[in-house]
Amino acid sequence: MSKGKKFIGRERGPQKTPNEVRYSQKGPANNGGRPGGDNHDNPISKRDLKMLAVKLLETRSSLPVFKYRDSIMEHIDSNQVTILIGETGSGKSTQIPQFLLERLGQSHNMTRIGVTQPRRVAAINLATRVAEEYGCRLGDRVGYSVRFDNKSSARTRLKYLTDGMLLREIMLDRNLSAYTCIIIDEAHERTILTDLILGFLKELIIGSRPDLKVIVMSATLQAEKFSRFFNGAPILFVEGRKFPVQRHYLREPCDDIVDTVVRCCVQINQGEQLGDILCFMPGQEEIDKAVAVMNKISEHLGTSVPKLTSFPLYAALPPSDQAKVFVPLKGFKRKVVFSTNLAETSVTISGVKFVVDSGLRKVKVWRHQLGLATLLTVPISRASASQRTGRAGRESAGKCYRLYREEDFHKLPTQTEPEIARSEITSPVLALKQIGVQDIVNWSWLENPGKEATLLALQELHQLKALNDAGKITRKGEQMALLPLAPHLSCVLLMAQESGCLLPVIDIVSCLSVENLLLNPTPEQRDEINEKRFSIATRGSKFGDLVMMKEFYDAYVSLPTSTEKDDWCKDLCISKRGFKNVIKVRAQLISYMEKLTNTTVESLDETASRETFDIKAVIQCFLAGFVKNTAIGMPDRSFRTSTTGETISVHPSSMLFMDRGCPAILYTEYIFTTKGYARNVSRIELAWLQEIVGMSSAKISAK
Repeated sequence: MSKGKKFIGRERGPQKTPNEVRYSQKGPANNGGRPGGDNHDNPISKRDLKMLAVKLLETRSSLPVFKYRDSIMEHIDSNQVTILIGETGSGKSTQIPQFLLERLGQSHNMTRIGVTQPRRVAAINLATRVAEEYGCRLGDRVGYSVRFDNKSSARTRLKYLTDGMLLREIMLDRNLSAYTCIIIDEAHERTILTDLILGFLKELIIGSRPDLKVIVMSATLQAEKFSRFFNGAPILFVEGRKFPVQRHYLREPCDDIVDTVVRCCVQINQGEQLGDILCFMPGQEEIDKAVAVMNKISEHLGTSVPKLTSFPLYAALPPSDQAKVFVPLKGFKRKVVFSTNLAETSVTISGVKFVVDSGLRKVKVWRHQLGLATLLTVPISRASASQRTGRAGRESAGKCYRLYREEDFHKLPTQTEPEIARSEITSPVLALKQIGVQDIVNWSWLENPGKEATLLALQELHQLKALNDAGKITRKGEQMALLPLAPHLSCVLLMAQESGCLLPVIDIVSCLSVENLLLNPTPEQRDEINEKRFSIATRGSKFGDLVMMKEFYDAYVSLPTSTEKDDWCKDLCISKRGFKNVIKVRAQLISYMEKLTNTTVESLDETASRETFDIKAVIQCFLAGFVKNTAIGMPDRSFRTSTTGETISVHPSSMLFMDRGCPAILYTEYIFTTKGYARNVSRIELAWLQEIVGMSSAKISAK
C-alpha cells in the first residue's frame, strides 16, 4: 500500500485524494472505551469470563474499528509505522490492541504489545475493559502497569501502561526487546513523556529494531505532524459515531466559575430529561468545592426532580474513588461528574447526555530564565472544546452548555500547545542522558524545546553532579534517573543516604510528592486551623514547612485506627486521600532506595524517629538539591534570592509567613501569582549554606 493518507466511507475532514480511504460508521453510539467491572477484585470462573466475552462481542462488533478490522490490520501489517486518527467512539483504544493480541497468540510469540496512556486512570480502566472483552482475568493475558500499581505477570501479552512506566522500561532495556509492537494512544495530548517516547521510538526503528511496529493513535487531527516526524508514515482516519449535540453559550462572561457550573447543573436537572451531567472544571480545587456545594444543594431540591449525586474525577483520586463515576445509579437520580480534562478523551462515562464546559484548564508554565513556575488558569483550545462537546453525544443526542460567549470560542487557539513548550525539561534531559543520548540539542525532538531551555537544563544537571564536565552522565546521575522523582528531589534522597538521615527525608519527600496534601481552610476556619497545626508542628513553627511535614507524618502514622486518622485530617484540614497516597509513595521510595544502594532501609520506631530527628542534617540534604532556591534576609525583613537578587515573599500558606527573623530561607518551589512567592519554606542559617557550598567546592577540587 502506498504511503499517504487513507480514508474509506463518507467524505468529511481532510481533502480526499485518489489514495485516501476513510473508515466510517453510522449508527447508534456505544461505550466501546468504557471500562467494565474490576474482575480481579471479584474472581469469577474461566467459563464465566468466556461467557462475558461472548456477550460483549455484540457491543464490540458494532464499533467502526471492528467493522473494518481486516482492512486496518492489512494496513498495519504493510507498514512499520501507522498514524491512526480515531474519532471519539471509534473503539481504537480497546479494539486495535486486541486485534494485535489475537495475531500474537496465533504466532506463539512470547513478546508483548505495549499501549501507553498519559494518565494512570485511563490505563487501569482500559486494561480492565479489554480483559473482560478478551475473556481473561486482569493481570493474565491482559494487564497494566502504573505508578503504585502493577497488574501484569510473565503471562501478560497486552500491557497498558503510563508513559512514565514505559520510559522506565526503556531505561532498563534500550531495545525494548520484550515488545513486538508499541501503541502510543492519546498522542494528541502531547505530554513531555509522550514526545520523549516518540523521539526514542523513531531512533530505535531506524537503528536496532527495524522489526518493531509503532502505531500512533490520536483523537484529533494532528496527523500531518506525526506523519512528517516519522518520515511520511501513512495516516488512517477512522470516524466515530456521534449523535448531534446542541451547543449553548452564555450571553455575558461569568465571574465565579464554580457558582455558574452548579447553577447550570441545577437548571438542567429541573428542565431536562433524565441523563447524567459531565462538568469540565479547571482543576482539583474547583472540583472539590463544586462537589461540596452540590451535595449541600441537592438535599433541598425536593422529590419532584431527580436527586443529584456528585462525583469528582481527577488524576490524584485513588482508583477506587475514580471507579465510582462509572457505576450506574439506581432510582430517580442523576449523576453529576466534575472532572478535569482527564474525561475529554481518556475515559468514557456511560449515561452522559449533558456536558457543562467551563472552557478553562490549569497549567503550570515554567519560566526558564527566572527558574520559577507560574500556575495559570487558562482558556482551552477549540480542539479541546470539541472533544468536551462530543462527550454529550456518545449514546444519544445531547446538549453542551459552554460557559463562555460564542465570540470568545472563535478567539480560542486551534490546538493545545505541547507540554514541552511550557515546562522545565531537567527531568527529560536526564532521562535522555540515561538512555545514551549525547547530543541533546540535535536529538529527534517532536517539538524542540529550544537551545536555551536545553542548555539551562544541562547546567542544572551539572550543578547537581548528575553530569560531569564533559556532559556525560555520572553514577549519581544514573541513580537519580531511576528514582521516580524530579532530579532535585532525587539528589536530596541520595545525599540523605550519605548523611545517615534517609528515613526522615523520605517521609518529607513523600509528602512533597503528593499534590494538595494540605488543603486551604475557609476564611472563617483559618485561624482555628492554623492554631491546631502550630500545636502539632512545634518544631516546624520555628524551622518551617519541611520539618512541619515530617511532624505531620509522624502524628498521622501514630494514630491506631483509620477512623482516628480521618478525624485528625478533618480537624487539621488535611487531605485524607493525600495522606494515604503519602504512605504509598513512601513505600515505593524505600523500595527504590534499597535497590539502588543494595542495602536495607530499616524501619525505625516512630517515637524514636521523632526524638532523633536531626533538623540541621535533613535541611542540609535539601540544600544539596535546592542550593539555588535560597534567599537571604535583608535588614528591612524582606528576602532576596541568592542567585539573582530578586525580592521574594514567603507564601501565606507557609508556617514561616509571619516570621520575619529568619537569616535565610530555603524553598522547593518558586511560583508567581500576584507576585513571586516561595513555597515549602525552611529556615536556614547562613553557616549551613556556606557549609554546603564549601562541600560542593571540595568535591569539585577532588575531581
